[in-house]
Amino acid sequence: MKTTIFMIRHAESPFVFGEERSRGLSESGFQAAMKVADMLDSVDIHGIVSSTYERAKQTVQFLAERKNLPIIEYEELRERPIKGLDYKSSWEELLKAIEKSFVDMDYALDGGESTRQAQQRAIPIVQELLEEYKGKNIAIGTHGNIMTIIMNFFDNKYGYDFWNSTSKPDIYRMTFVEGQLQKIDRLWK
Repeated sequence: MKTTIFMIRHAESPFVFGEERSRGLSESGFQAAMKVADMLDSVDIHGIVSSTYERAKQTVQFLAERKNLPIIEYEELRERPIKGLDYKSSWEELLKAIEKSFVDMDYALDGGESTRQAQQRAIPIVQELLEEYKGKNIAIGTHGNIMTIIMNFFDNKYGYDFWNSTSKPDIYRMTFVEGQLQKIDRLWK
């Protein structure tokens, strides 16, 4: 029995330090979120879940309205913080840390979360969703890093280079048969 997860990476959201949870989409982000809904309009979606972060929810909001479905939020699907809030770093240092975290699954900067820790919180939710929506289609409003970490659990070729190639927004169709990943296709154009 085939189950499909549509991983929807959030659209453009201006970075505001300290507002990781609450920052929403930019105007162009909202326009892209409408395109996400347009692209999935012909797909029979049975459930929509999301990270608790505002930008992820806003990216699937138009889709939820169009499908007349609620957005079910899971804190476990939030973005992975590679560093703690008190850890000051440059963008280059963060990129190196993210890259290293896909090689050394237990690596994170001070106060951050490793790839293994992020998988331990997110994968049980994904497996629960695969069981609950068995034979159906589900959309997940997500973030680039945690999305890659989830995909990496099912196929380790998804790592830093993949994460670094994704866009905001982005859509990936993960096809499962009996809980086993069969393939991943990029849908966003």
